Amino acid sequence: MTTPGARAEAGTTRFTVRSPRAEAVWLCLFAGEAETRHAMERSGSDWTITLPGDLSGTLYGYRAAGPWAPEEGCWFDPAKLLVDPYAVELDRRFVQSPLLATFGEDTGGIVPRAVVPAPLAPLPPEQPRFARGGLVYELNVRGFTMLHPDVPEALRGTVAALAHPAVLAHLSRLNVTAVELMPIVAWVDERHLPPLGLVNSWGYNPVAMMALDPGLCPGGVAELRRTVEALHAAGIGVVLDLVFNHSGESDVHGGILSLRGLDDAMYARAPEPDGRLINDTGCGNTLDFANPAVRRLAIDTMRHFVTHCGVDGFRFDLAPILARGPGFDPAAPIFAEIGADPLLADRVLIAEPWDIGPGGYQLGAFPPNWLEWNDRFRDDVRRFWKGDGSIGVLATRLAGSTDIFGPQRVGEGCRSINFIAAHDGFTLADMVAYAERHNWANGENNRDGHGENFSWNNGVEGPSNDAAIIAARRRDLKALLGTLFASAGTIMLTAGDEFGRTQQGNNNAYCQDNAIGWVDWNARDLALEEHVIALSAARAGNLRTFAQFPDPVVWQSRDGKAMTVEDWERPGADWLRCSAPGTGFGFTIDRAERSVNIDS
Repeated sequence: MTTPGARAEAGTTRFTVRSPRAEAVWLCLFAGEAETRHAMERSGSDWTITLPGDLSGTLYGYRAAGPWAPEEGCWFDPAKLLVDPYAVELDRRFVQSPLLATFGEDTGGIVPRAVVPAPLAPLPPEQPRFARGGLVYELNVRGFTMLHPDVPEALRGTVAALAHPAVLAHLSRLNVTAVELMPIVAWVDERHLPPLGLVNSWGYNPVAMMALDPGLCPGGVAELRRTVEALHAAGIGVVLDLVFNHSGESDVHGGILSLRGLDDAMYARAPEPDGRLINDTGCGNTLDFANPAVRRLAIDTMRHFVTHCGVDGFRFDLAPILARGPGFDPAAPIFAEIGADPLLADRVLIAEPWDIGPGGYQLGAFPPNWLEWNDRFRDDVRRFWKGDGSIGVLATRLAGSTDIFGPQRVGEGCRSINFIAAHDGFTLADMVAYAERHNWANGENNRDGHGENFSWNNGVEGPSNDAAIIAARRRDLKALLGTLFASAGTIMLTAGDEFGRTQQGNNNAYCQDNAIGWVDWNARDLALEEHVIALSAARAGNLRTFAQFPDPVVWQSRDGKAMTVEDWERPGADWLRCSAPGTGFGFTIDRAERSVNIDS
């Protein structure tokens, strides 16, 4: 089987791209703005051409001709420059433009050109640097580093900044097991953002699945590789957040940038005669994982990041899409294909186990070796500390959510990724300072983002100079954080939540590439940060216990007696003691006092 993409070897350079329904495909090589086209030859569903010489570093793209029949899934327009779906580096970022969706308008001057990669020796295989029960630290590369006072300005906002000694020192003090990088591959802004003067700053709208974004990673594969090596040297693993569920080409009104102009069959469609694009993602389209070519692109992307960059694992955005064909299937082919791949079988695999399609909520339904974001933990912990959640439900979440994931088998550890706040939603500090979302800066009249956050404001909405309110909010934050660090499973903290980061009440800051979305290192609550460091140190010292809840444990009520059924079900119960005899493991929760004390 021919390897897609551009490959320079043995004094020649071979280009291969999939386009089953095209009538002609051209390779376009660029020298400055001068474009030279070379007709490619069909080989089954692929088109290929081999040129003499090592063309490493050359800029290229494709153009394809065929029927223009969007209603039939044919979007062939030779005026459109198309990005190689297998590109690994691009010369510029994507820009949104009406030209991208207008038939006959040439886009050669605005669409990124792929870079022919130089041959790169694969990294030697190593075990992933990750331990269940540890701390995953979710971060947005740009937002995390843009205001860091110790990172040189030239590095801020880039992947290379994560290798700076000051950043590594902070992560090490927190005992971070692995950083989870929000998308770093090339994406395009949603159509509605440029007229509002906004940009997508999260990256969950990719076009080329393995091409690093030139703004975040200007040094390309080599920059990511060096950064992963630096994090590994500090004992920290690297998990990439990948978006395989859709492409930034959006709905039928979207642009023609890559797959749409080459192989629209990669997108899931309703059965004929409707034939509409299925939108189980809410982003305008859905990639069709029943199509072997889609699964191959996903697996080849993961293999690339393991082989050439050394990453330890992946988090999958809207992960049920990977197992749809069209309905969710817990035995979908992608799971077996990943499990059978010698490069991927041992990687860390984390599912965001929901999408917006029919039957899209699949928490607990992924394979046993997968970890899953547990939003039930998030919501039930928030409810408890808000005052309307039961202590029995809280105990179930603390004990590994066995009602969702089933009994934990000895030695395997809990599959739950426990979190209270993530990139999507309120920051931890905003959760105790805002009862309602404040997304006015997003330009959608405060209609976007989650409406129900189980949040509260301690009597004042937003910032307060009142010492009593500040103290109450800090107590709440410590209680929430203590609950997280006391829980069985792997835990996740979003960057800056350890020191009270705020987004001014914005719970959907995907389009805020500014002070709202950037971590303010000069406004750190150092007392809260030290509290988190102490919690993390206590957890790291007994990691195996937290990876899998001890058995047996003793649950006690305030009077020191074992909890009874009546105790668990009593409305307003607000005190709980949990301990494992002979292990040193234990914690006490007191809702009335707003405290969590973990045995040290």
